[in-house]
Amino acid sequence: MTIVIISLLSLSSLLFIISFFQRDRYKTLEKDVEELSMNFLQENYTLKKRLKVLEEELLMDEGPVFQAPPPQRPKKKVHEIVKNQVLALHAQGMNMEQIAKQSALPVMDVQEIIRNRSV
Repeated sequence: MTIVIISLLSLSSLLFIISFFQRDRYKTLEKDVEELSMNFLQENYTLKKRLKVLEEELLMDEGPVFQAPPPQRPKKKVHEIVKNQVLALHAQGMNMEQIAKQSALPVMDVQEIIRNRSV
């Protein structure tokens, strides 16, 4: 029994001593992660710096922050054939955007034509 205990103690001490000479696998991994985080921080800093420069340039080029809305375009008279086409497409179940594409009208005009059909 004592031989077993002595052999186990000697084996454990031998393994303990060998562990000091073993290469640390986590040290290289830790170094890689640290290097990666440093690269990320540097890139983040340069991007923020560039963004700040761009914002300053845009603010210098831009006039007043508030601009008056563009003048409204005069209403054009929509031909009856186009109105009938819009109503027919609406009756077929097409949505407003598709009707606007096919009839070459703005969506607001298409909505107005459909709204005024029963008037």
